[in-house]
Amino acid sequence: MPIEFPPELMVSVSGFRGRVGRPLTPELVTALAAGFGSFVQREGAGTKVLVGRDSRTSGPMLARSVIAGLQSVGCDVVDLGMVPTPTLLLAVRDSGAAGGIGVTASHNPGEWNALKFSSGEGIFLDAGVMSSFQEYLLSQDPAREGRRGPTRMLPAPGRRGGPARAGWKEIGTVRSDAGAVDRHLERILTLPILEVPALKDRGFKVALDCVNGAGGTIMPHLLKTLGCDVAGIGMEPNGHFSRDPEPTAANLRGLGEAVRASGADLGFAVDPDVDRLSLVDGDGVPLGEDLTLALASAVVLKRNPGTVVTNLSTSQVVDDVAHAHGGKVLRAPVGEINVARRMQSEGAVVGGEGNGGVILPDLNYTRDAPLGAALVLQHLLDEGTGLREAVSRWPTYFIEKRKVSFPREALPEAYQALVEDLSPPEEDRTDGIRMAWPERRTWLHVRPSGTEPVVRLIGEGPSEQEALALLTRASELLAGMA
Repeated sequence: MPIEFPPELMVSVSGFRGRVGRPLTPELVTALAAGFGSFVQREGAGTKVLVGRDSRTSGPMLARSVIAGLQSVGCDVVDLGMVPTPTLLLAVRDSGAAGGIGVTASHNPGEWNALKFSSGEGIFLDAGVMSSFQEYLLSQDPAREGRRGPTRMLPAPGRRGGPARAGWKEIGTVRSDAGAVDRHLERILTLPILEVPALKDRGFKVALDCVNGAGGTIMPHLLKTLGCDVAGIGMEPNGHFSRDPEPTAANLRGLGEAVRASGADLGFAVDPDVDRLSLVDGDGVPLGEDLTLALASAVVLKRNPGTVVTNLSTSQVVDDVAHAHGGKVLRAPVGEINVARRMQSEGAVVGGEGNGGVILPDLNYTRDAPLGAALVLQHLLDEGTGLREAVSRWPTYFIEKRKVSFPREALPEAYQALVEDLSPPEEDRTDGIRMAWPERRTWLHVRPSGTEPVVRLIGEGPSEQEALALLTRASELLAGMA
């Protein structure tokens, strides 16, 4: 039988996400992985699939399930072990694999886990491919389709559908690869945009919060190689997250204390799978994630003016940075793959998301926190200042992010009600609805989350009062319709 998605499972372009045990079980994970292995072979991509995971306690169990599912349909698996998501994606691209599977729920709490799927490009599946994959899981009968020869592939016992399984001579192989993190580091450190000898001479002191995630496998090594003196918290990658794993400013009090206690120049915080980077200044004040892309973009645009692509929820400080360097900003729907595809089509020189994700085409079309950290340090070297002074060069905005419960099926009606009440001069409905008041430098984005069962409201303005007034009014309207 084709796979049936449990109602509690979150299914989106981001993959399949849920709480461990219900609905995310080893059986379900094995079936999803087998389906992916069968799918990439049907598409002619090959049989080699890379697997990596973050530090979650469920990771080893579910990674073994993924590997078993892939082997069962004749895929040859390369097990990277615990690695950052950008490390996995870079390894997929460089190895010529058919694809990759990351066992990670990114910024979700520890009781969650997920499967994220990569194409052979080393980027996540785009909407079209993910839709085809989901349709394949739900409705196809691949038992009749040959993989390594139709006579050697067997359907699951007692079932008409589902992926055809390999016979005993055709079960896929498994090998380990412990060098992916080192290769990732080498690729970052040899980027021409980084002045590594000068960074070593500068010798920044950095407080680092890896939230007991996979960041402990790469971040301290990168920073030390760049000549940094590192004071770390949450460094052991044991999956028992020492704070809310989303690296928003509100969750970085401990890092602020570490900055002050160590006398660090600044602080870096990452999420469990190390694709998002958040900043704390030298006074221990959390600046959050929204400035990461702006400062990283300044480094790139200073050397190579061009287009920046970001999502609809990213602070307009990125626009200020781009315009100051003769560039322009284009926006895409929220989601790393949406930004990456727009970057490719527009020939963007840099991009990313306001959640602390930086994408540099010279490395890979994926968000990469280690890359972001190196670029932020390079920016401070370029400016010859501390983080607070570097940030103060740009206009100050107040951005507020909220999550609310609201029935998704009622969102189209809610969007129209918001427009009628707020009368925005500009609106964009490519991802929920983004309303903007350019003369007031104010905007509001309302959209369903792809990673949690909530609706997100993001608002920004030149003052806290303006941003909060907009969010409060939108929240009231949604509450009246819920």
